[in-house]
Amino acid sequence: MSLLVGVDVGGTFTDLFALDPESGSFRIAKVSSRRGDEAAGFLAGLEAIGGVVGCSAIVHGTTVGTNALLERKGARTGLIATRGFRDVLEMRRRDRPRAWGLAGDFVPVIDRDLRVEVDERTLADGTIATAVDAAEVTAAGRYLLAKGAEAVCIAFINAYANPANERAALAALARIWPNEHLCCSSDILPEIREFERTSTAALNAYLQPVVGAYLARLEAALARADFAGRFHIVQSNGGVMSTATARRLPVRTALSGPAAGVIAAAAIGRAAGFPDLITGDLGGTSFDVALIAGGEPSFAAQSAIDFGLIVRTPMVEITTIGAGGGSIARVDAGGLLQVGPESAGSVPGPVCYGQGNDRPTLTDANLLLGRINPERPIGGTLARLDVDAAREAIARHVGAPLGLEAAEAAEAIVRVANARMAGAIRLLSIERGHDPARFAFMPFGGGGAMHAGALMREVGLAATIVPRLPGVTSALGCLLADVRHDAVRTVNLALDRLDGAALTARLAAMAEEVRGVVAAAGLPLTEIVLHAEADMHYQGQTHAVVVPLPFRPDGPPLDEASVRAAFEAAYRSGFSRLLPGIPVRLATLRMAAIGRRPAFDLAVLAPAAGATLAAARLGSRRVRFDGAWHDTPIYDRLALPVDAEIAGPAILEQADATVVVDPGLVARVDRLGNLIMTRR
Repeated sequence: MSLLVGVDVGGTFTDLFALDPESGSFRIAKVSSRRGDEAAGFLAGLEAIGGVVGCSAIVHGTTVGTNALLERKGARTGLIATRGFRDVLEMRRRDRPRAWGLAGDFVPVIDRDLRVEVDERTLADGTIATAVDAAEVTAAGRYLLAKGAEAVCIAFINAYANPANERAALAALARIWPNEHLCCSSDILPEIREFERTSTAALNAYLQPVVGAYLARLEAALARADFAGRFHIVQSNGGVMSTATARRLPVRTALSGPAAGVIAAAAIGRAAGFPDLITGDLGGTSFDVALIAGGEPSFAAQSAIDFGLIVRTPMVEITTIGAGGGSIARVDAGGLLQVGPESAGSVPGPVCYGQGNDRPTLTDANLLLGRINPERPIGGTLARLDVDAAREAIARHVGAPLGLEAAEAAEAIVRVANARMAGAIRLLSIERGHDPARFAFMPFGGGGAMHAGALMREVGLAATIVPRLPGVTSALGCLLADVRHDAVRTVNLALDRLDGAALTARLAAMAEEVRGVVAAAGLPLTEIVLHAEADMHYQGQTHAVVVPLPFRPDGPPLDEASVRAAFEAAYRSGFSRLLPGIPVRLATLRMAAIGRRPAFDLAVLAPAAGATLAAARLGSRRVRFDGAWHDTPIYDRLALPVDAEIAGPAILEQADATVVVDPGLVARVDRLGNLIMTRR
């Protein structure tokens, strides 16, 4: 047996999906995450599936980097900058935390006394006007060591045009620095725009000790367990990278776990005939929304992990709000009911977990409304859930201040949470010019399928497709993700001065670089595909459009005409018109190498032959919908046969999630075991 294992560590649960490619059999597990010691949850999950013996590869989606950024728990980091530029991280883009008013502040991840300036200057054309002094850099490094810095980022002005000064400074610093936690901006992001480059490199240094130590603990534990396979990490672009690359570029692990879920959703949607999807990953801490069009996730070249924490690296475009199963409900000073962003997490967890929390959460509300079975908690880590404790907490903290009975207050909590989730979906669809009626909704995570009907109604989505195993979809995505590496180079030249041969040679060198990283990952691949793009704009414009380039390593060289045609097609697609007579500039080149992993046959998830609707029926219980209690049938979701139809209201239970079929909806099981919900 040669198992492939996907592991997704979330804020509340750690999910695992183990597949035997030869037999098509699989195992899943869901264990509690351990906040602050995510490695413990990871290892407990591996034990739950039988250990690592027989595992040929483990692919891990992690939130360690994301949590370190959100909670400001990275390493004590220093910055060595060009004289006069140490405050770039604070100046940002002159944005502000709140759109209206002058309130709010921002504290960079690197304190000002840890930001040191040295004399050096590189001009925008790459000319070295002032060479860096190694002795001055060494003195700066000794100062940072004395201040307790664990990592250092070097970010010099215009280093994207010529990295020589940064490389010289890095070499000087490495001679005295006691660890490997050093980086320079030209290695992390050799791209124009000073703030974005400095921010991305600084956050990379900030995460290096944290992510590096986490991976070292995992690798040591795997070695003690005699794991002899490959261990890889999911990137925020939905691809997979080696642990060596993850140590060097930990900033690329931000939103790693949610990205894996989107990759799985895209694959499931394509197989089920739903290429246009809006996904909603509802875990214990957050609700993550992504858009998939034509079977492919939307990507962003830049993301804000939190206000002012800008990461410029290709990412699956995900909008995250603090609305998960553990989100705490409260009545604020103005008498308004709020749900989240504060979460009870896995410890102490919702009130009904009986682990010391007395403030009600979204999970407590769903439990009180009858949607969650108190005798079958997901994850299997608790024997039962305490309904009475949930009722008392909701009545005291929400019902009494609002003058509502406990059940009415629970329903209000769910409605407020649904409204927040619907807002996140609209932000990624309607506000980007997409009609939600063209898209199906795919909820996953432990709680997503409980809110699908309400979100369909509020946003106007066409249908809902609930994956066969919604609670471990991100873990499944770890096994579906291809190996990927991206590179970027700024060229910043006028299109009418383009040297086609030089451009082609530069793209070929980038292609060789990214292909080498992908090949070195060591996973079985069926092919390596290259994607070349450019950021281009009309002269005078601030923002660029992404232009796919017709580049092939074995093809003809590019020329001005072919690049101009590609730009005009991309610009017209985005803005419906061109701007004749205005010069065009080519700002940045991008190259991605994607190593395709062997195809995963989703038919292994299909229901077993011989299943019947009658055998799947578990009984009934009272469930509250829209202010009224209904005697609602309960089914074992995984025992439902293909083509079974269930009219709402109904509850479908499984070990990793609960599915709620609202009144007015009909749910049908497709050939792959997905549940398709539509309006009657």
